[in-house]
Amino acid sequence: MTIPIPDDLVPVMAAHLASQVGAVTPPAAAVADAVGRALREDLEPDGDLSAALLPVGALAVGAIVARSGGVLAGSACAEEAFRQVDPSIRVTWHRSDGGRLHPGDVVAEVRGPLAPVLTAERTALNFLCRLSGIATETSRWVAAAGGGARIWDTRKTTPGLRVLEKAAVRSGGGLNHRLNLSHWVMLKDNHLTGTDIAGAVAASRRRWPGRTVHVECETLEQVRESLEAGADALLLDNMTPARITACVAEVRGHASRHGVRPLLEASGGITLAAVADYAATGVDCISSGALTSSAPALDLGLDLSDPELACC
Repeated sequence: MTIPIPDDLVPVMAAHLASQVGAVTPPAAAVADAVGRALREDLEPDGDLSAALLPVGALAVGAIVARSGGVLAGSACAEEAFRQVDPSIRVTWHRSDGGRLHPGDVVAEVRGPLAPVLTAERTALNFLCRLSGIATETSRWVAAAGGGARIWDTRKTTPGLRVLEKAAVRSGGGLNHRLNLSHWVMLKDNHLTGTDIAGAVAASRRRWPGRTVHVECETLEQVRESLEAGADALLLDNMTPARITACVAEVRGHASRHGVRPLLEASGGITLAAVADYAATGVDCISSGALTSSAPALDLGLDLSDPELACC
């Protein structure tokens, strides 16, 4: 389900969210870089010793199969792993990222020289299982929200794999919070050292005009201060649904007088079981680091038929 972006959200934030709809494939350069690093980790310094023992003419024909149900992500990484090891390996996909998988589904067919296929197998599956696990977990949160709020990730990602993991979140139907620290201004409690919310928002406007300014609020009073300061987005942190409902009412009252309102994000200690309660409060987004930091890998495997001794 695509949730329309309210017209009264700030244009920068609205454009950020709208740009993600339907975009599930990570940038090709990021895929190639991550896969290259993973293969070097597996192959340096002496290559695949076991695969070197195989007959040169052996041909592998097999299928990547879902062992459990979930949502697919990471197909570009898996295909890149096979390509970097041996460009002659052919991968034919029967499912696309974002597609629902059931146990036993054939996700892709793989054909090529046996030794390179086995060399690339684990790296390809590591990406597929890890990223599909994130997509699957995200889809659970999206379903639990029931269309009442978007599901957002955080920066709690595996170092070096953020772009890939955020693409996996999109495959699961979620959307991305800021990509990194330079994406927009996020003012948390520690950033208010020596100043207050109004001063920090004003300084952000002077130094980075046009950038989104996002303020973390832990109390209703901080919400009021942020509204008066003109913040673009509010993070309602570690609040109960009842407290967030009160904050949403405050924001709506302010919007009725001023004609605009900030984006509202709920975060902090929210579990899958509680998502529906938070979505019902009227917030725009619910964010959780669990989507990327705690998602279990989805079980997929490569099943090979008996290798053929033939010219590859």
